[in-house]
Amino acid sequence: MADLTLVYFAWVREAIGRDEERVERPAADATVATLIAALAARGGGYAEAFARPDRLRAALDQHFVPMDSPIGDAKELAIFPPVTGG
Repeated sequence: MADLTLVYFAWVREAIGRDEERVERPAADATVATLIAALAARGGGYAEAFARPDRLRAALDQHFVPMDSPIGDAKELAIFPPVTGG
C-alpha cells in the first residue's frame, strides 16, 4: 500500500514536533477528519494539535478541501491553522 505524506504548519508543527511524516494511506473511504481523529488518538503532541479540529484547515495535493473530504489517492495532506493576511 502506498504512503501518504502529512505536512504540518505553524502551531500544529510545534505541538507535534515535526514538520512532516509519512504514514500508511488509510482506507479509500477515509476522510481528512477520520485521519485527524486517528492521529489525535496517538496522544501527546498529536492530541494537543488535533484537540480542536474545527480550528484546522487541510489541503490534499495542495488544494484546499473540507474536513469531510475523502483522502482517496492523494499523495500529500497538509494540516494547518486558518491563514490570514493581506
